[in-house]
Amino acid sequence: MRRTALLTAVATVAVALAAAPSPARADGPYGPGLEHCDTTGTGPVVCHVDVPPGTYDVTVTLGGDTAGSTSVTAETRRALLAETATAAGERTKRQVTVHVRDPEGEPTGPAGSPGLDLTFAGAAPRLAALQVTPAPAAPRIVLIGDSTVCDQPGEPYAGWGQYLPRHLKRGIAVANYADSGESTVSYLANPALFPTVQPLVRRGDAVLIQLAHNDKQTDAATYRANLTTLVQGVRARGGRPVLVTPIVRRWFNADGTLNNGTALLVNGLGVDHPAEIRRLAADLGTPLVDLTALTRARVEELGPEASKALYLTTEKRDNTHTSARGADEYAALVLGELRDRGIVPERLIR
Repeated sequence: MRRTALLTAVATVAVALAAAPSPARADGPYGPGLEHCDTTGTGPVVCHVDVPPGTYDVTVTLGGDTAGSTSVTAETRRALLAETATAAGERTKRQVTVHVRDPEGEPTGPAGSPGLDLTFAGAAPRLAALQVTPAPAAPRIVLIGDSTVCDQPGEPYAGWGQYLPRHLKRGIAVANYADSGESTVSYLANPALFPTVQPLVRRGDAVLIQLAHNDKQTDAATYRANLTTLVQGVRARGGRPVLVTPIVRRWFNADGTLNNGTALLVNGLGVDHPAEIRRLAADLGTPLVDLTALTRARVEELGPEASKALYLTTEKRDNTHTSARGADEYAALVLGELRDRGIVPERLIR
């Protein structure tokens, strides 16, 4: 379909959403756009909008005749809005920009359903109105990474890239192409990964690259060469590469610090991944988010016991992957760095 025809078709969907009659539920009448939603019962409200891959502005009106508490996720558990309380009779409008892609979650994972899926959950979900409109020119943050970044398909796992959207306002989208189990070697070699992602990078897109956890037997020269290929490939498309050091593993010394190779991602060949990334960023003139330093400081601040809540230590005996809380905190750390470097303007941060 040609671009003009595609945008016309999508705009028609948006107009239909805004003009359609509204269904009702026990807590009061619902507003426009909800013919695409299952509003029966007392559980989460699930909406499906049949739109092609692209970038869309989503406007939701939360609230109802009775008090509510509503969170919003999209596609594969992508966090869009933190749980929001509304008093009886109150209505509150929120806007976000969402990237719809195929597959909807991890690039090598299940395809998921076509179109845009939205879930309104929380202690007492209340949805009064929904509108979806195309936003093809919205800037994007593109993510290249591993399981600590990706849109994790199942609880209790969560990647920091999965929680980045909930810290952003309408006007910028997160396109998360991180994939579980990937190294710099496999991300370049797999046709579903960088060979597919690179052509999708648009001029001006910020492309964050965090790959280290799975480069367990990658030597230093190869590691630097692979990261350089990724950076140059992004620049060739007019994108803005940003190198990101990996999140720490929650692996304490007896003195309560993380000053060891396991925690700080030194691989089996003695390659210090964060140090290599820092040097390469300086050599290539690439912005750096030192997430290793930031997460180390946070984990050491909390200490051996309280820091368990950031990871899946209790649930899975897993000190590498983050919980929803950890993913959310780490996403905020990343966004703070992007703001401070002028990569994401303050006005787009929630």
